[in-house]
Amino acid sequence: MYSSEESAVSATSAGRAAMRMGPAELVQAAAMARRFYLEGKSKIQIAEEFGVSRFKVARVLETALDRDLVRIEIRVPAELDAERSDALRARYGLRHAVVVESPAEADDSPDPENLGEVAADLLGELVHEGDVLGLAWGRSTIHMATALHTLPPCTVVQLTGVYDAGTAERGSVEAVRRAAQVSGGEAHPIYAPMLLPDPATAAALRSQTGISRAFDYFDKVTVAAVSIGSWEPGVSTVHDMLGEEERRHYASLGVAAEMSAHLFDARGRRVGRDLGERCITVEPERLRRIPEVVAIAGGHRKAAAIDAVLRSGLVTSLVTDTAAADYLLTAGEQPRPALDRADPDD
Repeated sequence: MYSSEESAVSATSAGRAAMRMGPAELVQAAAMARRFYLEGKSKIQIAEEFGVSRFKVARVLETALDRDLVRIEIRVPAELDAERSDALRARYGLRHAVVVESPAEADDSPDPENLGEVAADLLGELVHEGDVLGLAWGRSTIHMATALHTLPPCTVVQLTGVYDAGTAERGSVEAVRRAAQVSGGEAHPIYAPMLLPDPATAAALRSQTGISRAFDYFDKVTVAAVSIGSWEPGVSTVHDMLGEEERRHYASLGVAAEMSAHLFDARGRRVGRDLGERCITVEPERLRRIPEVVAIAGGHRKAAAIDAVLRSGLVTSLVTDTAAADYLLTAGEQPRPALDRADPDD
């Protein structure tokens, strides 16, 4: 699993410093280190085996480390950046942050597919039997669903309408079906466009049986996966669905990011709330009440948008890449901890 750490321990004579110990001490220290680090025995068990106090065992193990008799390596898969991951988690006060290496060649396309693969493994850790998993529309969440290989039995519900009803079979509806198939649980897709011409049409669709049934599950969702878009062509679903006049209007309000058809300025405050009235999507306050909301987004072009959404208090965990992480680790003023789930509008 990507989030676990593998420890490799070697016990050797390791130089002149270690040779200051006598041969009997070296042999005993190596044996104690092997018991403790490789065999998982407690200090009390080791003390009983060697007929010494547990305090002596502790001193021997400490000396073994100080004198380079024992070397401990913390290793994670090469594509994961543990240092950036931990720094990003601490900066934004996230529950989980996983940073993967950006493609070796310069690539301006957002959300490389390996983000979805890592997110699929993360969901395998976060989802437990009986949970309700919510999936919002987005290329990254679709990649994630495709990469799923194991998931505990759970109910899967779609959190947004589709970008284009004609692409449902290869979009979010199929992602929900795929996740439910892997988990062996129920699927509750939404067969409706994400954006409607007016609030009245959106309200009428929400009242339809299949869609209202999915909405009834929103308050039961325990883990959600969402995508993030920046306000530019090809990187924001909402931007691409709107006409040029509407794009200019929302841009004038300072929109910097969108998530699940909700718009945010650079400080994470919601703007253009009227747009939400025309959309089939989970409401922000319902998102805020979901215990675990994992955002999957990366790349230079989305970095500022990711920062804005993290400041909104709607996301608890993030899967991203080094290109975005390098921006996020130095972006603006220190953000409020994400786990406070605070609304920046308050």
